[in-house]
Amino acid sequence: MHDYHVHSNYSDGSGMPLMVAAAADAGLSAVGFADHCNVAERDRLIRAKREYGFNLDRTYPLRREGIELLRERADLDVYDAVELDYAPRDEDDIATFLDEAGFDYAIGSVHRVGDANVQRSRPFEDKSRAERRAVVDDYYHRLVDLIDSELFEIAAHVDLIERTPELRGYTTDDHRTMVADAFERSRTVPELNAGRVLDDYGAFHPEPGFRETLRERGVAFVAGSDSHAPGELRDRIPAIAEAFDARDAEPATLFE
Repeated sequence: MHDYHVHSNYSDGSGMPLMVAAAADAGLSAVGFADHCNVAERDRLIRAKREYGFNLDRTYPLRREGIELLRERADLDVYDAVELDYAPRDEDDIATFLDEAGFDYAIGSVHRVGDANVQRSRPFEDKSRAERRAVVDDYYHRLVDLIDSELFEIAAHVDLIERTPELRGYTTDDHRTMVADAFERSRTVPELNAGRVLDDYGAFHPEPGFRETLRERGVAFVAGSDSHAPGELRDRIPAIAEAFDARDAEPATLFE
C-alpha cells in the first residue's frame, strides 16, 4: 500500500525520519509527505499561517532536501507532496505555485467556507438549520470546483464536514451525486481518509453511503492515513487495509 497523506513538522506533524520509520514498520511500499499549505494572498490568512507555522509555501525547498536525504536510506519510496487549501478565487495562485514548486503530486482540500473552518464547532453552534444547510451546500459546491479545476491529483476527506457535529447529517443524495459526477469526469481521485476513523468521529471519509455512490461510478480511491504522528500511522494503516479487504478492492496508486 502507498499512503499518500501524512504530515511532518513542516506543518502540524512529527519529524520526517520518525514518520518514515513508522511507514516502514506498517509495511508500506511508499509514503507521501503532504504538509498543509495555503497560498492565498489575503492578509488574514497570511498572518495565520505565519503565526501557526504552516509555511510550506516558503519552506518546501528545505523539506525537499530532507526528503532527498531520507530517500538515500529508506527501504520504501518517499514522495514530496503538498496538501493545499482550495478556494475558487485562489486558482491562479495555486496553479502558479504548483508549477513553480514541482511536487510529485498535490492534494486539494476544502477546509473553509467563507471565514469559517468547517472542522470547528464554534462557528456553527448558533446557526439555524437553514444556515447550516447553506454552509454544507456551499462546501460541496467548492469541492466540485476543486475537482473540476484539475489542479490536484487527490481530493482529501471529501465529506470533511461530517466530522463536525453541528454540520453532520446535512449531506444529501444530491450532494453525493454531484461530487461523484465530478470525479467521474476528472483525473482527480478521492482518498479513503483515516484521519478520524479511530478517534472521536469513528469513521472514514467518505462515509459508507458516499463511498457506494462513488463506486457506482467506477471511481477508485487512494489510501490516505492523514497521520500526524508515528503511532497514528501504525494504527491507521491496518484499518485502511481492512476496509479495502472488506470490499475485495485494492487502493489505487498514482505511480507504478
